[in-house]
Amino acid sequence: MLGARTGVLALGILAATQAMAEGQADSQGFVEDSHLDLFFRNAYINRDYKNGSDDKAEWGQTAEAYFKSGFTQGTVGVGVDAFALYALRLDGGKGRAGAGGIDFFKVGDSGEAADQLSRLGGAVKFRVSNTVLKYGDQMPQFPVLNYDNSRLLPESFTGTLLTSKEIEGLEINVGRFTQETRKSTSSRDSGELDRLDVWGIAYQFTDNFKASYYGTNIKDVLDRHYVNMNYVIPLSEERSLTLDFNDYYTSFDRDFGTQLNAGTDGSQSSKNNIWSLAATYAFGPHALTLAHQRSTGDSGYNYGGYRSNGWVGDGGTSIFLSNSYWSDFNAEDERSWQLAYDLDFAAFGVPGLSWRTAYVRGDNINDRSGRGEGTEREIFNQVKYVVQSGPAKDLNVRVRSSILRVSNNASNYNADGNEVRVFVDYPINVF
Repeated sequence: MLGARTGVLALGILAATQAMAEGQADSQGFVEDSHLDLFFRNAYINRDYKNGSDDKAEWGQTAEAYFKSGFTQGTVGVGVDAFALYALRLDGGKGRAGAGGIDFFKVGDSGEAADQLSRLGGAVKFRVSNTVLKYGDQMPQFPVLNYDNSRLLPESFTGTLLTSKEIEGLEINVGRFTQETRKSTSSRDSGELDRLDVWGIAYQFTDNFKASYYGTNIKDVLDRHYVNMNYVIPLSEERSLTLDFNDYYTSFDRDFGTQLNAGTDGSQSSKNNIWSLAATYAFGPHALTLAHQRSTGDSGYNYGGYRSNGWVGDGGTSIFLSNSYWSDFNAEDERSWQLAYDLDFAAFGVPGLSWRTAYVRGDNINDRSGRGEGTEREIFNQVKYVVQSGPAKDLNVRVRSSILRVSNNASNYNADGNEVRVFVDYPINVF
């Protein structure tokens, strides 16, 4: 039996190999290769703030449908992807909604959150060999443009994306997106994204080593570059060591930096560099992770949010760094360390049950208040269970909690409190 981390890597390599085999030459047809999936999510987040701010909580239920057609046969295959989303608010009224970090249902001018949301989207796609061109509503998953599906409904982006897998182990992506649809509203382009260009290349050098580079430009106000290297060292049949390095380098226009309360170096642009290095030792059902993360430059690492609110607008989870839980430990000049432990209960007769606990501490925070170097620390726990068989197969329940404490001289950067999240997800493949 492979160690936990080695097994995950092997599955990823297998999936990539299968994707290579599914080129246009293997197309069975528009209908024959089509898929319809349903997805139901019941989600609850509660934040008990400790700095005098009002506590926030939201609870909702979704019903989602995703259709992906196959490609027509021939040299150029044509297909469509479409989705329909609906969400019902179960709680979060009476002043408890409206936290930017929860954002299940957008609060209107009246101060009340919406009772329900619905959204439709679709894209047309073309395939030649192992290259796909897609235009329309999409949910991109890149380190520099990653749609947020960590709340109730997902974000989506509208634009054009070209993905090529002509060489085995190599994936190339180039795209431009001109609209961002907020996850908490039915309105199209509610994030008011003007233009975001994205590009990237990922290559599986060997069975154990892979690397990638991605970049993005947001209408000439922000340039971002990302590098990842991941190396798995098999030590024995059930033991492995995984080294994972991530680095973001960002430069942004000085006026945009002023919006973000970022400093300047006297030039026309401001900069941030943030990196993380994690080492995970997996042995049987156990895994221990030690990680270090460091931010330098004129500001912290700014991501996500909505351009309509003056933020980056690159997706609410575009932060592929090790020390990211409730806090992302991404403040200006911040240094953070993490110690984490994972346990897979399958080895003890309970397949599908897993637990992760982590402690992260950050220091040297500059919150631009002139009050000295701030600190923060977080204790994270998550228990997850996936039903293995029967009518509810693949239904999964996640319960996570965070205890976050931030020093007073870092209060401009972050707020401390206790958070609880409960998610129940039920995916169903119709055909």
